[in-house]
Amino acid sequence: MEYDVVIVGAGPSGLSAAIKLKQLNQDLQIVVLEKGAEVGAHILSGAVIDPVGLDKLIPDWKDKGAPVSVKVKEDRFLMLGPAGSLQLPNFLLPPLMSNHGNYIVSMANVCRWLASQAEDLGVEIFPGMACSELVFGDSGEVKGVVAGEFGKDKNGNKGDGYEPGMELYGKYVLLAEGARGSLTKELIARFSLDDGKQPQKFGLGMKEIWEISPEKHRLGQVTHTMGWPLGRKAGGGSFIYHIENNQIYIGFVVHLNYENPYLSPYMEFQEFKTHPKIRELLEGGKRIAYGARAISEGGWQSIPKLTFPGGAIVGCGAGLVNVPRIKGNHNAMLSGILVAENIASEISKKGDLKSYERKLRSGIIGKDLKRVRNVKPLWTKFGLVGALTFGALDMWIANIFGFNVFGSLAHGKNDADSTGLAKDYNEISYKKPDGKVSFERLTNLSYSATNHEENQPCHLVLGDKTIPISVNLKKFAEPAQRYCPAGVYEVVTDPGKDARFQINAQNCLHCKTCDIKDPSQNINWRTPQGGEGPNYPNM
Repeated sequence: MEYDVVIVGAGPSGLSAAIKLKQLNQDLQIVVLEKGAEVGAHILSGAVIDPVGLDKLIPDWKDKGAPVSVKVKEDRFLMLGPAGSLQLPNFLLPPLMSNHGNYIVSMANVCRWLASQAEDLGVEIFPGMACSELVFGDSGEVKGVVAGEFGKDKNGNKGDGYEPGMELYGKYVLLAEGARGSLTKELIARFSLDDGKQPQKFGLGMKEIWEISPEKHRLGQVTHTMGWPLGRKAGGGSFIYHIENNQIYIGFVVHLNYENPYLSPYMEFQEFKTHPKIRELLEGGKRIAYGARAISEGGWQSIPKLTFPGGAIVGCGAGLVNVPRIKGNHNAMLSGILVAENIASEISKKGDLKSYERKLRSGIIGKDLKRVRNVKPLWTKFGLVGALTFGALDMWIANIFGFNVFGSLAHGKNDADSTGLAKDYNEISYKKPDGKVSFERLTNLSYSATNHEENQPCHLVLGDKTIPISVNLKKFAEPAQRYCPAGVYEVVTDPGKDARFQINAQNCLHCKTCDIKDPSQNINWRTPQGGEGPNYPNM
């Protein structure tokens, strides 16, 4: 099947690109391919959204019924200790940290709405179509993708119900897969798009939706916390957003450059909820959903070259998240709009997309990311206190005078190489979840509606099957057992037998943490059959 533009991923960047292309040229043939069972099924985000992208894409979004209605009414920043908390005065924080004019949303529902707007314009959207391969032309350019292959058994053989994938060709192919997309990763390596750039950094974001007691609910309140329980163990923090129907989004982000291989991001999240201030909010309520997703955190220094022969990278695959604001959806949408404008002007002459990257770096997205570029490396180097002190100073000066006092600091190691040897660290003893405000991983996993057909090739591919035991277990106490928020990886020791590494691929939330954090870089996350994985309703 041939199109003018093939877009991989129905997230905010991919859908924004599709909509803008149709707005600019109704005759263009656009297709969006989404691996989730429906648009929004794999979308997980905080999310407080800056509406700047929405305003530019669909100025009358309010009149058109966008699910964007809960305006932020109150901002709170708390520093947590083991038993108490300290609220930071808002006036100490740079103006860019204010959520005035922003909205608390379900990005899954926003994407469902954007998909309906795209379809009204004539965009073809195919959910349940995982893109498993890239198709290259005679000159080595990206020509298209293979999508929708079904029915291989666990040994890779074609089963009775086998359906071959379709090849979808485009004059331009846009990769809008989100953080650590499998095709994006392949292309970055193939075309050396990250040469001369700092390594991309990531965080693991875990989120639950709770229905709490009405008397505790504060519609429009936004709370962010730092400190306990992470302390000096790792960077990160939490968010609590009060939405409609007495519900809250409560989430926890752990920066994946932590060193102690015994750390469990999931258990840190569960421990956070036992803090007296958080427990008080949750008691009497009920958890109704759970999920997890990697977040790109490298920012300005880590943005790869965004164009390649035949297409471009857009959205969080490019690493456009503003880390201190914990926001990337606005930049994802703006990048989709920008690349669409470039394509619309170039498609008649089949021109390249180099001006897309130039405009992204010099425009509103670049400005947003440049002024916060040192917060992440300062946190890595000096910890939380250093990030608050030096990072705030750097952001204040950038906000007032337009330059960063520290220039552009380096990130150093990637997240996998940041993992320390087990012999240099003590094991971390976590309290058993109480089943009231904290939960076991597999219990929580059942609230993500995750499902994979088991008789298919494992989508978590080991480069060397011996490494988890012979290297990772011996040197790093095999951290996959702990960094995965879904219990996918286990080291099983049967009586009288050697330890073996077990992959429970059916549990996978598609968060991509294993692809990022494995210290031997031995795990390659690939797309399973289309439509499989989590099925988030309102994340």
